[in-house]
Amino acid sequence: MSFSNLGLAPSLLRALEGQNITQPYPIQKEAIPNIIFGKDVLGIAKTGSGKTASYVLPILMLAQGQPKLKDRHISTLVMVPTRELAVQVQDVFHSLGEFLPKKVKSKAVFGGVSINPQMMSLHGTQVLVATPGRLLELVEKKALHLSSVRTLVLDEADKLLNLGFQEEMDQLFDLLPSKRQNLLFSATLDEKVTNLQKVMLQNPVIINTAPVEVNNNVDLINQTGYFVSEEKKGPLLRYLVEEKEMDQVLVFVSSVFKADHLVKKLVKNGLRAAAIHGKKSQGSRTDSLVKFKNKNINVLVATDLLARGIDIEFLPFVVNYELPRSPKDFVHRIGRTGRAENPGEAITFVTPEDAHHFKIIQKKMKKWIDMVDSEKLLR
Repeated sequence: MSFSNLGLAPSLLRALEGQNITQPYPIQKEAIPNIIFGKDVLGIAKTGSGKTASYVLPILMLAQGQPKLKDRHISTLVMVPTRELAVQVQDVFHSLGEFLPKKVKSKAVFGGVSINPQMMSLHGTQVLVATPGRLLELVEKKALHLSSVRTLVLDEADKLLNLGFQEEMDQLFDLLPSKRQNLLFSATLDEKVTNLQKVMLQNPVIINTAPVEVNNNVDLINQTGYFVSEEKKGPLLRYLVEEKEMDQVLVFVSSVFKADHLVKKLVKNGLRAAAIHGKKSQGSRTDSLVKFKNKNINVLVATDLLARGIDIEFLPFVVNYELPRSPKDFVHRIGRTGRAENPGEAITFVTPEDAHHFKIIQKKMKKWIDMVDSEKLLR
């Protein structure tokens, strides 16, 4: 099946062609026609499987036939948990809508930057991609009205519905019209998503292209573990970057302090590295991501801020410098590589103190990882 069989307009097919996107992914085959027909959709798909385009394309299609709303009234609201994902989704709206005869203005809003330029740029916006906190601020300042929203999208719904966002999301649901199309997308189908499905969705089409078992997300990822002492982690990372000629590697650590500390050591030893975490300004985070994607830096050290929702195309390497707390977080981390049918390599550092916890992670994944003694490499 091709995109032309899904009921999309020629202008959207032209945009896809221009990006060398020729065959729809399973989530797209199911979601696009159902969204065009006005159905509520619950889409469960692993990251890197075309989830964003599966709702962007039909929303752009539907916008062509919708009457113009009053200024500062939006027709589509896309909720996302992070600033980076907001920018990424808005970029997809912009690129796929390039050839539409009737232009659709999309805008991303998020915290961490001045609110005034965002308020001024909302004129004529039809599709708004937003993080919950900043959206509430804009509503409170009367810079935006949600009473005309026709389509609500929750991207990374499981993350949006955790305790950190619950109060904000409850406030936003109260501001939205009861009659609307609801689209929920998530990498996993957990209890929170299931409960919301019962409340929000009307006779939804449920599309599950990612089995919920944690081990099913790692098929294309070549995994290796290295036994290493805490003090030898830095030398081991530098050795692997050189030995494997890593031109792009995403390194996960457990804290802001560790991220900054590790980058200082890497830079001191001649590597092109940067840190990205929640304490960095939005400008700094965006700049580091752009440099990493363009390979101006080859090592990006991150906290779990980036473990989900960020699409770094063809990322070849991920390193777990420190283990996350849960097996699901481990899978989300390594899932930054091996995306969209492209193979990748995930490397995990395991100290003696980590050994038991790493066994639990492997057991949950139902995948046992080959281990290497790093002492032999660092002599």
